Amino acid sequence: MRQFCALVMLLAVLAVPAMAAGPATIVALGDSLTAGYGLGAGDGFTDRLEARLKADGHDVSVVNAGVSGDTSKGGLARLDWSVPDGTSLVIVELGANDALRGIAPAETRANLDAILTRLKERNIPVLLAGMIAPPNMGEDYGREFNPIYAELAAKHDVTLYPFFLDGVAGDPALNQADGMHPNAKGVEIIIDRMTPQVGQLLFAIKP
Repeated sequence: MRQFCALVMLLAVLAVPAMAAGPATIVALGDSLTAGYGLGAGDGFTDRLEARLKADGHDVSVVNAGVSGDTSKGGLARLDWSVPDGTSLVIVELGANDALRGIAPAETRANLDAILTRLKERNIPVLLAGMIAPPNMGEDYGREFNPIYAELAAKHDVTLYPFFLDGVAGDPALNQADGMHPNAKGVEIIIDRMTPQVGQLLFAIKP
């Protein structure tokens, strides 16, 4: 009888970590593209990503840490409180406003480098979403800005999604009237293309 009771207690103890684990938490750290600027409730990037991941069988919560107008400097400044302890994965989507404002690419690189360094120190996996400088910034600016994401992803050994607006940028049917922010259809394109990478990362970090 004692052996049976001991076995029951052992099984109960072993079951606690699995029960306490709960859903994986993904924090999307970004600007208006992440925040869901101009979109209705439930149509934003984080809402649609969470819905798609759940439909794919993942127990996950996607936190919207997007701030409209934010730059890489702003993201770095609020990193620690935007990404709480216990976060399973961070999607970093920053830099679009840097390019729009003509901020020196070297500054953008330094800020993103610091963000990735801090997250690495905290052992939090990252999906880095790249951005491309708008053509009106000129070829010299683009040559300095555009390689930032691939080079930092290689340096920090993190997963790269090369261009957040891939398949959406420049298509009026997929963007709002400002031509910069995706509409609901555009968001679905982004989700279609990015979700497989996010899913692979979730499988990789699953206990």
